[in-house]
Amino acid sequence: MLKNFIRSAIHLTGFDIHRRSREGPPVAEEPKSYGIPDEEFYEPVFSPWKGYGDFANYYALAEPSSLVSPDRCYILLTLAKQASRISGTWMECGVYRGGTAAMLSKLIQDLDLDCTLHLFDTFEGMPETNPELDLHQAGDFEGTSLEDVKNRIYSAWGKNDERVQFHQGFIPDTFKDFSVDRIAFAHVDVDIYKSVLDSCEFIYPRLARGAFLIFDDYGFPTCPGARKAVDQFFHEKQEFPLVLPTGQALVVKAP
Repeated sequence: MLKNFIRSAIHLTGFDIHRRSREGPPVAEEPKSYGIPDEEFYEPVFSPWKGYGDFANYYALAEPSSLVSPDRCYILLTLAKQASRISGTWMECGVYRGGTAAMLSKLIQDLDLDCTLHLFDTFEGMPETNPELDLHQAGDFEGTSLEDVKNRIYSAWGKNDERVQFHQGFIPDTFKDFSVDRIAFAHVDVDIYKSVLDSCEFIYPRLARGAFLIFDDYGFPTCPGARKAVDQFFHEKQEFPLVLPTGQALVVKAP
């Protein structure tokens, strides 16, 4: 009776009691097999960013030169595939060494899309930051160059292509000479408050209905300014940023 009472009390705490073998430590149980298709990608739930389907080939383009993790790249690629059904320009603000840009440009090539990917970055590192809002400092991520990024992206194509355009300089200065009235897909990965806010102010009014605006670094503790900028901008908008477990935040332009 007493043993059952103790066992029940411990079970309520989330633990259980097992008799320890005198012959040695307990042997770890083999993972349960369900005998389902693609079971190797269930870790423990279906995780296609582990290399399922065509994602492995696309991620191979991004991985050597990107800080964006496989799960975030998978979400980015999936949204881009969906955006391929929407007429409009594609944008990436914050390119660094061009990993995700190579992946996105290859998708444009493979689907033979009639759209242009516009890439915005200093290609020389982080601009001046606000120490009250940002943890990053000027010069962070300086290990890149426009020439290196061009070579990386064009190697993904196997040739130069006018469907990829480069805009070197500081945001929002690089927006001034950029004329576009319909954006289908935008990836913002600029890490700091002012650049995120400037990107929102330019991109949002030009988003097509149903288009995607995704922020890479919204939820990262190293980028508090990014989250503040997104929350501030969308405070009175009809869209609500969807915060993802990956640290990203997604906005879908409302109809």
